[in-house]
Amino acid sequence: MAPRGLPLLHRFEVLFERARGLDLASVRERARFTARVHGKSYPLVFVDMLWSAARHRVGFNDYMEFDFAILTRAERATWVTSPLALELSNRYDDPAQVHRFHNKVDFNRDFDRFLGREWLELVAGNADQLAAFAERHPVFIAKVPVSKSGLGVRRYDASAVADWEAFHAELLAKGEVLIEERIVQHPDLEAIAPGTANTTRVTTFVKDDGTVEIINMAQKFGRGQVSDQASFGGFYTALHEDGRAMGMGYSTSGELFETHPDTGFRIADYRLPMMDEVRALITDVALVIPEVRYVGWDVVVTPTGPVLVEGNWGAGVFENKPSATGIRHGHLPRYRAAMGF
Repeated sequence: MAPRGLPLLHRFEVLFERARGLDLASVRERARFTARVHGKSYPLVFVDMLWSAARHRVGFNDYMEFDFAILTRAERATWVTSPLALELSNRYDDPAQVHRFHNKVDFNRDFDRFLGREWLELVAGNADQLAAFAERHPVFIAKVPVSKSGLGVRRYDASAVADWEAFHAELLAKGEVLIEERIVQHPDLEAIAPGTANTTRVTTFVKDDGTVEIINMAQKFGRGQVSDQASFGGFYTALHEDGRAMGMGYSTSGELFETHPDTGFRIADYRLPMMDEVRALITDVALVIPEVRYVGWDVVVTPTGPVLVEGNWGAGVFENKPSATGIRHGHLPRYRAAMGF
C-alpha cells in the first residue's frame, strides 16, 4: 500500500517554482474578475488568493475558475487544485516511464491499437506516402509531436495542395510530422458542437492491486476549430460517474456557457454516449504502461465506439465549478479513496 500523505519536498518545490514565476499583474486581474463576478471586496479576494496559494496549494487560476471566493474552508478542502495535481503526478508516476507520453509519435506507437485511425510519421523522402495518405483521407490532421493545450495542431485539405514534395518539405520545416486521419465523432456530439472532434477527459489511477479507477471525467466542447482546447475557444463541463453533465459549461477564464454558442444545445442536458464502452477502453489503455499510474486520457466517441486521442501524465485539473453546477464539493475524496493518501 502506498504511504499515506505526500512528501513535503514536493510541496516546497511547487511553492518555490510558483514564487519564482509570480506575475502580480495577472494575479490582480484574476482577483478583480473574481470580486466583480461574486460581488466581493477586491482587496480581500486578492489577499485570500495569495494566502490560498501559499498555504493551501491553490493555483491562482484554480481560485478564479472554481469559485473559491464563495466556498467555505471545508468546501475548498474537497477540490483537486493544479499544484496538488502536479504533486500527485510526481508522487505516483514513474519518472523512468513518463517520457512515453511526451512525444505524440512515440505515444501512437505504444497505443496504436486503441487509436482507431490511420497515422503516418513524416521523414525525409516519404512525400509519396503523404500524398497517398491524403488520397485516402482528403481532410487530415498534422501535429507537432511535442506540444500542449492544442498548440501545434492543424487541419489540412488535400484539395488545396498542388505540390506534394513542397508541402511535405513545408510540414517538415514546421515540425508538423505526425499526420493523422480525421476523427469522425458520434452524431450526438456532432449535433452539439460540430466541426471539432470533441474529447472526453477521463482521469484514471492504477491502484495498488492493479485495478483501474476512474477518478474524474469532463467533456470538452469546441467551436468548429481543429481543437477543443481553451486556446481555440473551447470550454468544458465536469461529468458525473455515469457520464451526465454536472451542469453548465465553463472556460478556464471563468466564462459560463448555459448553451453551446453555435447550436443552442443546453449543456446541462448532455450525457456521454457509449459510457460503458468508454469505461472498457480506458481500463485497457491505463494498463499499457501501469508504472504511470495517474493519467488524464483524451478520448473521442465515434459512431462505432470510443477511440484514444492522447494520454497526459500530468493529468491537469478539470474540476467542478459551483456557479455552473450548484455543487459545492470537488473530486478530492474520490482521489484519496483510490490513491490511499
